[in-house]
Amino acid sequence: MANLDRVILLRSELEARLLRVSLYATLIIAGFGILFGFLARSTAILFDGVFSLVDVAITGLTLLVARLVASQGNHRFQNGFWHLEPLVMALKSSALIFLVGYALLSSINSLLKGGYDPEFGIALLYAGFADLVAFCMWWWLKGQANRIDSALVRLDVKAWLISALITLALFLAFIAALAMKGTAAEHLIPYVDPAVLALLSLIILPLPFREARESLSEILLISPLDLDGQVRQVMGDFITRHGFLDYRSYVSKAGRARFIEVAVLMPAELRLAIAELDALRSEIGAAIGGEGPDRWLTIQFTADPQYL
Repeated sequence: MANLDRVILLRSELEARLLRVSLYATLIIAGFGILFGFLARSTAILFDGVFSLVDVAITGLTLLVARLVASQGNHRFQNGFWHLEPLVMALKSSALIFLVGYALLSSINSLLKGGYDPEFGIALLYAGFADLVAFCMWWWLKGQANRIDSALVRLDVKAWLISALITLALFLAFIAALAMKGTAAEHLIPYVDPAVLALLSLIILPLPFREARESLSEILLISPLDLDGQVRQVMGDFITRHGFLDYRSYVSKAGRARFIEVAVLMPAELRLAIAELDALRSEIGAAIGGEGPDRWLTIQFTADPQYL
């Protein structure tokens, strides 16, 4: 048990360290984005900076949640703080939906007014720097998230990927705008920045909606289909093999935690010792798999159908 607690502690410390590095990197990008957005008179760059600033706030909250999850709960939160993970994801998704939606409306308004002509040289300088940082952070955090199996770090990985794709599109669009100068398409240059912002908004908008749907399903304790199917298959084979009468299973997911409750209906005449029941519990647990601090498994045996 001591070794397991040490593994949990080490993983949580690494998780917190990764999120702190991400927080500092995002803060740098946000500062540069807002500064260069004003200098280049580019709403697309300004949006990128504000997008990153929102991410800073949510990453800070995520870091706090990571510390709470590592604490394994207290007398008031006896099941731990796993439920805070989907709440953070829902908050982040909601903030991004509002931000991207506002950016879309703002870009459409700019297009209707005839666009504007930003300083593309300054814009290219920012886009190149921001894109390099974003892709490096995405590549590095992706490997770390897989190594420690952290839902919170994976959420941050997605945010870095979105940021990298945004700045890459900006970089390519600004190069295209500079190439238009002195050509028959020069009159289209004022439309480049708002058009790129509108396109990016339309591409990005489905992503936070997907995150919001997933987090909402966890907040509402909707049973995940894959876990429910796995438990049902295991229990169907189990009661057939041992000759039990029936079972009921209840599963839910909150962040990285999986909660599984199983009630098995036994024949009233069957008499089993405690050690035999414990062996059956171990069999079920091994068949379900995923044993660890993130799996909460409760198994009861009864001869009364009302307890199913």
